[in-house]
Amino acid sequence: MFTQEDLLALANMKMPFGRYNGNVLMDLPEEYLLWFQKKGMPEGRLGMLLGLILEIKINGLESILVPLRGKQFVVNE
Repeated sequence: MFTQEDLLALANMKMPFGRYNGNVLMDLPEEYLLWFQKKGMPEGRLGMLLGLILEIKINGLESILVPLRGKQFVVNE
């Protein structure tokens, strides 16, 4: 399961290494994420977030993250 903080991380956290070092996770190409899936996702939270963004992209749901770009927290209404 994922949390609001995970969605915020997808929209704002930058890839810490590799070919796309410095790119926001939601901006990573699907092909790169599929390569990671085949090779093996990194351990820990980063691997979980990469798997989550891959599922979001496969299902065409990237638009749910656009309003979160640049946000640090979500206010519950």
